[in-house]
Amino acid sequence: MRPSLLLGLICGLAFSANAADYCNPRDFLGTYGFQLTGETTISGEPQPAATLGRLVFDEDGGVSGTSSVKFAGLLLGNPVTGTYEAHRNCSVSWSLQDDSGGYQHFSGVATPDSRRVRFRQTDPGGAQEGLLVRTAAQGCKASDLQGKYAFTLSGNMIPMTEGGAAGTVAGEGVLEEDSHHHFQLTLEGKSPYTTEVAISVESDCTVEMEFALQKDGTPTAVKLRGILVDAGKEILAIQTDPGAVVSARFIVK
Repeated sequence: MRPSLLLGLICGLAFSANAADYCNPRDFLGTYGFQLTGETTISGEPQPAATLGRLVFDEDGGVSGTSSVKFAGLLLGNPVTGTYEAHRNCSVSWSLQDDSGGYQHFSGVATPDSRRVRFRQTDPGGAQEGLLVRTAAQGCKASDLQGKYAFTLSGNMIPMTEGGAAGTVAGEGVLEEDSHHHFQLTLEGKSPYTTEVAISVESDCTVEMEFALQKDGTPTAVKLRGILVDAGKEILAIQTDPGAVVSARFIVK
């Protein structure tokens, strides 16, 4: 093979490999829902944490939105503002300040279409499992919900009273709309069962769910707060009940 042709092939292959890592920073502008989970040591002793929020990244490098975190079994919610940087190599970083004045810092890598970012909190001891996914800038409605989702949920229960028992939570199943446009949740496993779900969608794409899970033969009320992302194909959620530090993810089937 002639050297010039070999060089051309090598250059072509190199360009193809790098092309997958190219992002247009302007494509990152817009509205996203996010979920961040994992163990944090920011406040000292290791604690599980689960955060859910909605962020808007503007053309001037600014960020604004809301963030709700379950920490030590309590739900804390704050408006947030900050700044961000998006780069051609698909790396993204941003910092947020809540209304108490505290700062948090994050970094991750976007997909080439800038529709989702895997990220982590870069502050020492910060949670590591973050997902940022584009949501509807013009808002959402109940009809944006899809007819069937597979779901997983996992996390920890934190005792909120003296003598309370700590524990872990894990489950998977299906959330499905029936012929009457009501939703039912089927939990799979050794003792599968189905329960009705009350579900609502707010204009900012927030989703509220309420249903009952059986625990030792007794129904236990569960409330989830989520955000509808990826044109309704996914719901990122956290449990809002006191003591629960539980995250959930629903993906269209």
